[in-house]
Parts: sequence; structure tokens; C-alpha cells
Amino acid sequence: MTTVYLLRHAATSANLARPYRLQGRGLDMPLDPLGVRQAELTRDYLALHPIERVLSSPLRRAFQTAAIIAEPHGVPIEECSELVECDVGRWEGMTWEAIQSSDPEAYRLFEENPEVHPYPEGESFGEVFQRAKRFFDALFREQRSGTILVVSHHIVTRVYLAGLLGLRPSEAKRVKIDNCGLSVIERTDGSVRLVTLNAAFHLIGLGRAA
Repeated sequence: MTTVYLLRHAATSANLARPYRLQGRGLDMPLDPLGVRQAELTRDYLALHPIERVLSSPLRRAFQTAAIIAEPHGVPIEECSELVECDVGRWEGMTWEAIQSSDPEAYRLFEENPEVHPYPEGESFGEVFQRAKRFFDALFREQRSGTILVVSHHIVTRVYLAGLLGLRPSEAKRVKIDNCGLSVIERTDGSVRLVTLNAAFHLIGLGRAA
């Protein structure tokens, strides 16, 4: 059996802002001090669980999260470009309120169906899903047993998990993943199933980000 702990990175100041700002690939921010604490609590929770590999998006917020959690396991972090966050195009760094005001038609189309209507000059949910599915399909073919930590981002995580729940990428907004929310995926005898979705009990008392 292969087990994957799929984790959204810990919080940055953009996640914690009210209203929050979109982070894609260009706004490559480090963790906020609260995010560091989220990663530390996740590290403490997972310290008793054997982890043989740690795979991470190369963006700072994900890699920093992975480095904190990987420390007690003594395994190197493997950077995987396929895990990078969705390209949000010209909406990078903006709030949804500003987007709706300044780019109403593109906003309407995206809200109507993000699977086919991409972030302007960026990716669609459908494209991100295909990228994530190729990555995990290859990972499960390569890794026939053991436990792997995968640290990625909100859109990548939610569209892939939506697929495991039987939802289309257009419905992925129904899947909410907290910063350092932990989902568990198991592959047994060729079958991949979602065991746990967005476990965040290890973060109780810290508050939540967007």
C-alpha cells in the first residue's frame, strides 16, 4: 500500500490578509510567523508517522513548509515543478473584490465555469487538474509502497481531491482546504481512494486563513 499525505502549504501574509490576495506563481512569498507555527504543529503531529519521501512545489511557501515538517524524518525534499500553484495570470496579487470591479467579464466567465475559462493569461482548473492527475498517476506507478508527504497549493490540491470525490474540476470550489490542512490518499491493489479530507485538528486555536 502507498500512502500520500497531501498538504496545502502553511499561511503567508497574503493568505491572512482580509480580504486575502491571490497568490499564483509570481507572488512568491515566505511564510507568515503564524504560518511557521502551523507548519511546526503539523511537523509535531506527523513526527510519529514514518515518512520516506517528501515532495514539494518549488515555491517558497510550500518548500519552507516542507522543510519544517521533514526535519525529524531526515529525508531530502524533492522539488517537483508539477506541484507549483495555478498560474492566476493578470489577477496575481489582487483581491476578488478588485478583480470583480476591474475585470467583470473575465470574472463572470471564471465564476461560470473555471474548468474551461482560465484565469486571464493563466491556467484553468481543467488544466491544473490534468497536470496534477498526471503527477499523481506517475507517482503511484513509481511508488508501490510506503508513505510520502506531498506539499502543494490550494488550487492544485482542491482540483485533484475533487476528482477523487467524483467531482468535475468546475466543482472544485466546493472543496475547501485550510493552510496545513492534511488529506490522506491511499493506493491499494491499483485503486486510489481518499481516506481523510482536510484534517486540521492539529491547528485548533491558531485561527484560519483564506
